[in-house]
This record gives sequence, structure tokens and C-alpha cells, in this order.
Amino acid sequence: MGRRYTWLLPIVFVTYSLAYLDRANFGFGAAAGMGETLGISEKQVSLLGSLFFLGYFLFQLPAAALARRVGVRRLITVLLMAWGVCAALTGVLRSFWLLCIVRVSLGAAESIIFPAMLLLLTNWFVRSERGRANGLLILGNPVTVLWMSLITGYLVQRFGWQRTFIVEGLPAVLWAGVWWIVVRDKPLQTPWMPRTAAESLEEVLAAEQASVPPVGSVFEALRRPDVILLCAQYFCWSLGIYGFVLWLPAIVREGASLSMGRTGILSGIPYLVAIGAMLAISTISDRTGRRESLVWPSLLLASLALFVSFLLAGKSFSLAFASMIVGGAAMYAPYGPFWAIIPERIPRAAVGEVMALINSAGALGGFSGSYLVGWTRAITGNSGAGFLLMAIALLCSSVLLLLMPRRNLAVANCSAVAMSVGAKASDERH
Repeated sequence: MGRRYTWLLPIVFVTYSLAYLDRANFGFGAAAGMGETLGISEKQVSLLGSLFFLGYFLFQLPAAALARRVGVRRLITVLLMAWGVCAALTGVLRSFWLLCIVRVSLGAAESIIFPAMLLLLTNWFVRSERGRANGLLILGNPVTVLWMSLITGYLVQRFGWQRTFIVEGLPAVLWAGVWWIVVRDKPLQTPWMPRTAAESLEEVLAAEQASVPPVGSVFEALRRPDVILLCAQYFCWSLGIYGFVLWLPAIVREGASLSMGRTGILSGIPYLVAIGAMLAISTISDRTGRRESLVWPSLLLASLALFVSFLLAGKSFSLAFASMIVGGAAMYAPYGPFWAIIPERIPRAAVGEVMALINSAGALGGFSGSYLVGWTRAITGNSGAGFLLMAIALLCSSVLLLLMPRRNLAVANCSAVAMSVGAKASDERH
């Protein structure tokens, strides 16, 4: 069983990290003078940043259905090459309208990565492990932004933003081969896991599915009140977090008047703190079986921290930045428990499409956040209004999750017992 952590999770982590690299480095291009280089306005730069999420939103559900038909392994192999090429083209093209097409295409290529990864993990990890497995996957987000902030700031300062985009787009193309060799869609298909262990794992996963109330069809699952509420909640959450991610370098540079290299170092601090927060919350969630009750307080804390940053903007950059660190960590901390909620409510036959729908709502929120935060900066000439917008969105996200109907907790902690029974049966067969 431990080979899932040494073989599968590292590959999944790196793959998601590469995807996040090619969407998050845009903020450094914007801060380094993309508008001046291309001869476009700040509003047009903001539109380019947000068009990624439009493509991401439009192709979520079709891509989830395709992943179910052709398999996660095959589909992501193709998409790794596609988004690597699109990311590199962002540094090659100089036409605004061609860049618009490339940004939408990049979003479309990356649209299935996150829900497909979550779907893959539901085939490999039982309920009592899923919060940590999801947390380790999503850890690729702040870890990537952390090292990207350090390296990209230097690369932009040394080589310019266009060459940086090219260099950072190519690794995804090369990684496609590693993904194809190592990853399989289900335990029984893999060559690196003993068959007895794979059979035991499949038995436990099947037993857990028997405890999830069935749905008549995928369409029925998509129309459930709790699913619709989660879509609205994740929209607000993503509006706050992607506004933060894409515009943090520009906000830091504006407030501290630093070089791009030092801006990168300073921008990485919130993500370093977020890594520890994510690991802690995911572990607590799996050990206690708590999901929703760990998510909404974190989002409420993030909202309050960003509101303090709004109040301090222009008065004390040090205090405002300290609040940004707290807000960034609190935004990221509950991702693992949040994505463990869905497979505990939705059966496996529809969970991929449901996660894709929720993630597409998040993409729409990301589009709104990246555009509106950039737009308010262009209109007001400072970052204060943008932080107020993010604080309000995160507050709404926290309140919406409090309205979630309670799930049946009778089977919430059964997987640990089932796992031990499965392991014992595996030993006996062996």
C-alpha cells in the first residue's frame, strides 16, 4: 500500500505543479512590463490573464466525460504536451489577439487536470486517507508558486519575461513521457503494486462506495442542492484566491518598490506558510473525519486578514504584507478537506463530473477575480479596492459552506477498519 505514496503521489504532484506553473507565472510577466513590450493597456493585460479561466471554464464538463471514456492516463499525456506548447507560445507571440487565443487554449488544455487528478485519487486512496492525498496533490499549488516566485523573478530580471515563459513551458512536454510510463488509472492495472495489495484496496473502495447513496444519473447528481451550493461557494473562494495569486507580485512591487528578483523572494513567503497550514489541516481532517467544519473557519480568517490588508494599504506596507501572509495561508489550508467532501456525498459513477462542475465554477471565479482585481488596480491606481473585493468574496465563501446540509456521518470513519480488514485478507492470500 505504501507504494502509492512513493510511486503515484510524487508523479501526480509534479504534474499538477507544472500545470500551476504555466498559469501562475503570468503575474510576473504583467509586473515586468508585458503591456509596454506588447504595446497594450493594463486593462488588456488583465484580460489576457483572465482569458485562461474562460477556456478552463468552458471545457471542464466535456473533458471530465472524455476522461471517463478514454482514461485519465491517456488524456493527461496528450494535455501535458498541449499546455506546454501553449505556455511557451505566450512568450513568442506579439499579437494581442493571437495571445488571447493562446490563453484560452491554455485554459482548455489544463481544464481537466485538477478534476482528473482528484478522480484518479478516488481510485487509489480510501476515505481515511483522502484528505491527505488531496492535500498533497494541491500542495503542488503553493509549492510551485513558492519556487516559481524565487526562480521566475530572477529569470525575468536576467532574460526578460518572454524568454522566461518559453523556458517554463517546455518541461511539461518532456514530463508527458514520465507520466505515461508510471501512472495507471486503477490499482489492478499497475505493474509496481503487488496484486494482492491491489485487490484488497479495490475491495475496500468498493465497500465504501456501497455506503454512498446512489443517484439516478450524472445529470441528477449535477442538479443536487448541495452540489449547486458547493459550486457557488467555490466560485467565491476562487475569486479571492486567483486574484491574490495573479496580482500579488505586482502588488508587492508597487508597495515596496523592489526589483523583480526581490519581489519574487517576498512574494514567495505567503506560500511557504501555506504549505505548513495545508499539511496540518489535511492531517487533522483525516484523523478526525471533519471536513466542512475545518474549511469555513479558514476562509473566514482569510477574509479578515485581507480586509486588514485593505485598511493598511498605503499606510504600512510591513503590516499589510503580514496580513497578506496570514490571508494567503488561510486561503490554501482547507483545500484537502474540501475536495474530500465530494466523494463522501457522490457515488463514483458521477463524482468526476460533479468535481468538474464545481471546479468549472471555480474557474469562472478565477476569471472574475483575476480580471476584476486587475481592473480595479488600473482604475484606482492602487491595490486597496482589489483586496476589499477578495475579502468580501472569501467571506461569502465561508458563509455559503455553513449552509451545507449535514451528511450522514455513520460511515465516515469506517474506511480505517475496512483497510485493516483488507490488509489482513491480503496477508492471508499472500
